[in-house]
Amino acid sequence: MRTWTPPTLPTLPGQGFAPRLFNAATGRFEYPAIEDQRATLYVCGITPYDATHLGHAATYLAFDTMQRAWRDAGIDTEYAQNITDIDDPLLERANATGVDWRALAEEQIGLFRSDMFRLGMLPPHHYVAVTERIDEIADAVHRLVASGLAYPVPTEDAVVGAGQDLYFDTIAAERETQWRLGDVAPIDRELMMLLSSERGGDPDRAGKRDPLDPLLWRAARDSEPSWETVLGSGRPGWHIECAVIATGALGNAFTVQGGGGDLAFPHHEFTAAHATALSGTPLAHAYCHAGLISYHGHKMSKSRGNLVLVSKLLAGGADPSAIRLGLLSHHYRSEWEWFDSDLEVATRRLEAWREGLEREAAEPVNAVATLLQLRQALANDLDTPVMLATLDGALDQGVDDPDLIADAVLALLGVHLRDTELA
Repeated sequence: MRTWTPPTLPTLPGQGFAPRLFNAATGRFEYPAIEDQRATLYVCGITPYDATHLGHAATYLAFDTMQRAWRDAGIDTEYAQNITDIDDPLLERANATGVDWRALAEEQIGLFRSDMFRLGMLPPHHYVAVTERIDEIADAVHRLVASGLAYPVPTEDAVVGAGQDLYFDTIAAERETQWRLGDVAPIDRELMMLLSSERGGDPDRAGKRDPLDPLLWRAARDSEPSWETVLGSGRPGWHIECAVIATGALGNAFTVQGGGGDLAFPHHEFTAAHATALSGTPLAHAYCHAGLISYHGHKMSKSRGNLVLVSKLLAGGADPSAIRLGLLSHHYRSEWEWFDSDLEVATRRLEAWREGLEREAAEPVNAVATLLQLRQALANDLDTPVMLATLDGALDQGVDDPDLIADAVLALLGVHLRDTELA
């Protein structure tokens, strides 16, 4: 799958610091293992039916910022992202609107690419749609069946000859592999059951060995897309898709698995379970999650009709740098609510910074010292609110090297302060 054109990042003097990150799996701040100055990052991509709302943008901005920190520290980054272009929510939206599911996915993926490009996001090196890896995913499920870590569940509504749905055996996986339930999302079972039912699981499905066992392969049904594979006719489950795509792109035990906070369980938990069962090694060294954004008192979701779409903000004349600043003013792990006035506040801040860049001061702030402060805040679990406050103070007074500050703001935060940068 093609991606988008990357932004040009200025080279800054000196070198930043590898960021200390909060690992949700351990509940600690850590420096994820980085070998030979190379970091690997996998971020779960969109299901293309409601792209791109501010919740999406905030998540991808968090990991864009992470990559900028690594690059400034002299660390090469290899970044992979998937597209879940076959899933129940996409099919449901296509059926409800009378649009072919492939056409809907293509339209939404195109819109997402456009939004990411206009927001100045670093594109992934590996941008992989699930429909591009069906055979590889089916082969992986077949291996799990052969190793005794997957089992069939009676499926009365499958197409004749398609076989049965296949599920992952969590009890067997805990017995036979390094993975243990709760390794990625250390929460109690009662909450796991609740989240499973709310986030794509089916804990009430009859015939499963454990209510939390996740779907690996869905046998073909009438009026649903399906593929002929080694497993017969059907399509893959959610978590095995990411396990295969992530490890295929980055190998095993990559640096960071990222995504929104609502992916910790069950998605990241069972993606790690599947990958460990297939390879014998853990999926990632650290799991980092972006906080969820609300609007009108509830988490942004299509079902509530409370989405704030990036494309609409841009069409209304919003400066992409102002949108970035509105999101960066909150720490990436925090849960917060977007208000319509937030864009106005961010726009005023951007204008003040641009004016401050040209300010002549009797006692200007030292730009080199300001860059050091920015790097230190960035290295502290990507503390962008502190970075923005630092720049507020420096640009309000005026700096002795405006070009250095403009380059730093563009390289580290992706915010344009010079008109020439926008040409």
